[in-house]
Amino acid sequence: MSLQQYPSTLLENAVHEFSKLPGIGRKTALRLVLHLLRQEEEEVEIFGNSIVSLKKEIKYCRVCHNISDTEICHICNNLSRNGQIICVVENIKDVMSVENTQQFKGLYHVLGGIISPMDGIGPKDLEIESLVERVGKGNIEEIILALSATMEGDTTNFYIFRKLASFDIKITTIARGVAIGDELEYADEITLGRSILNRTIFNP
Repeated sequence: MSLQQYPSTLLENAVHEFSKLPGIGRKTALRLVLHLLRQEEEEVEIFGNSIVSLKKEIKYCRVCHNISDTEICHICNNLSRNGQIICVVENIKDVMSVENTQQFKGLYHVLGGIISPMDGIGPKDLEIESLVERVGKGNIEEIILALSATMEGDTTNFYIFRKLASFDIKITTIARGVAIGDELEYADEITLGRSILNRTIFNP
C-alpha cells in the first residue's frame, strides 16, 4: 500500500508503528489500527497505558533475571519451590513454556540469549557469570541446561559446563524429546514436560 492511499497521516503513522512488531505486516497493522478506532476512547487509553506502563515499570528479577513486578520475582520468592535446582533457559518465553508443563518445581536462571558469534553474541553478553555466582554461594545441587537443541544452544551448554566444572554439583540437560534444531517455545507441553522429567547427565 503506497503512502498516498492513506486518508490520514495519523492513520499512516499508527500503521507504521504497528508494522514494526514481529510478524505484523502492513495489512495486519492496518486491520489492528482500524479495530482500535472502532473501540471506545477509554478502552484505547487502557490499551495504550498498559504498553507504556510495561516499558516504564517492568523489572528484571535480580536473582534469576526473569521479568517481574518486584525486585525479586514470584518464583524466586516462592518458598515451596526447590531452591537447590536451577533450570537454565535462554529467555523469558522459555520460563513460561517450562512453567506451563507444571513438571518443574525448582528455580530458573534466564541467560538473555545464547552464544552466537555470527550475531555478535559472546559469553559476556549473557547472564553466565551471575549463574556462576549463584552456584558459588552454595546450596545448589543440580543445574538443568534447558537451552534450544541447536548448535548455538549446544555451544552455550558446553561453555556453562566448563564454567561450573569445579563445583560439586550435578549438571543435566533436558532429554532430546525436543527435536534437534527446535526452540523450547515451540515444543508442546507434554513433550517438554517429559524432556524435563527424563533429563540426563550432561555429557559434552
